[in-house]
Amino acid sequence: MKKWLHSLKTNTPQEGFELAIKLSQMGVEYTQPDEKIRKKLRPKYSTNADSLIAASHVIATNFQTVAAANNYWK
Repeated sequence: MKKWLHSLKTNTPQEGFELAIKLSQMGVEYTQPDEKIRKKLRPKYSTNADSLIAASHVIATNFQTVAAANNYWK
């Protein structure tokens, strides 16, 4: 897979949150590289509250990592 992550450093918390989302998306892509399968599965998890909460948890965990890498934008 093509290298895309060059740094966890961001200028703002908003950019950090967007990076956390990207990290989460890329984690799914690495885990299931077949786009057709991901698209087939999406309708099931996109309407399941537990799946959405789990996705939010992954994003939050990634945001913690990005925030720490940026010294919490102090």
